[in-house]
Amino acid sequence: MNETLKSLRFTLLAVVAALVVSAFIIVITDIEALGDGNFGQAFSTLGTAYWGLFKGSFGSLRAISNTITGATPLLLAGLAVSSAFKAGLFNIGATGQMLAGAITGLWVGFAFQLPPIIHVPLALLAAAVGGALFGAIPGALKARTGAHEVITTIMLNGIASFTVLWLLKTELFKREGRDDAISKFVEDSAKLPKLFWFMGKRIDLLAHTGFIVALLATFVFWWLLRKTTLGFEMQATGFNQEAARYAGMKTKSLMVVSMAIAGAFAGLAGGSEVLGLYGYASGSVAGDIGFDAIAVALLGRSTPIGTLVSALLFGALQAGGRQMQVDTDVPIDLIIVLRALIVFFIAAPLLVKAIFRVKGDAKGFGQTFRGWGG
Repeated sequence: MNETLKSLRFTLLAVVAALVVSAFIIVITDIEALGDGNFGQAFSTLGTAYWGLFKGSFGSLRAISNTITGATPLLLAGLAVSSAFKAGLFNIGATGQMLAGAITGLWVGFAFQLPPIIHVPLALLAAAVGGALFGAIPGALKARTGAHEVITTIMLNGIASFTVLWLLKTELFKREGRDDAISKFVEDSAKLPKLFWFMGKRIDLLAHTGFIVALLATFVFWWLLRKTTLGFEMQATGFNQEAARYAGMKTKSLMVVSMAIAGAFAGLAGGSEVLGLYGYASGSVAGDIGFDAIAVALLGRSTPIGTLVSALLFGALQAGGRQMQVDTDVPIDLIIVLRALIVFFIAAPLLVKAIFRVKGDAKGFGQTFRGWGG
């Protein structure tokens, strides 16, 4: 079977397995129904929960908007992790790179008064450059000193977090009349337009054109991998660094460039949140997106299309989880469990193979892990 189809099959089976286990958890935790021996009610709760999950993610234009809003930063941050994976690097620093992009995009967003056609691209460019520069640091440390990128990116996450908190309390960034870590608003000319602008003010939808930016970034990632020498060399280095070096590739430079590209994607994620969703920055602007992006990249097999679909799935789970909680007594924390189960089954292809009695091997499915930090 074609390796791509095999990977897709295992991915889908991993999601199905996670949904089945989550369904079991929903049923057995309905203590009141089970205590009364009312199994029908327990299964009814399950149906209502999963229907609420679907309704809250795709059941209306608002639901679709919420899904897209959640998927936008996850897609960009997922590309940051996926692009590093392709070069054999494990980028845990998407959070720090997002913060770097958020603060640079924020500054350009409020410090200048420009026409929107110039201001928006300039602010996004600043966010990408900020993330790229911050991402290049662990790449350079890896290339020059051998410092493991997992350690350096984790440390840089902390540095970025506390630096941003400090900056947001300085006169340059802090909002007038506020002493907490919250910034000025960006100029209206720097804000990303709403995605569903044609709806006017009849309905307030959060989705913005940062999603278009994320789709363009996905195309750029695909083009980089499939159509450029740099992309080929990144993948060759990821598969076997020593062989790539023997073939004449500048593997040390590739490490720096790969992490800079990853940082640029993450920086755009931070910029899109500031310029598209909030209009300002706080210390929590990156949230858990940087770490969720690792799961997005894993589920998407570090491919452009896979990362896109995975980000949309996670965005849907995030949006639908809120509706599920409204419709039932099932806590939204179950969505965290569901996402964790998806990652668990993704990381255990042999278990998926055993559960569904899939013939053949799962070797192709495990290639995501090849070369991490090698």
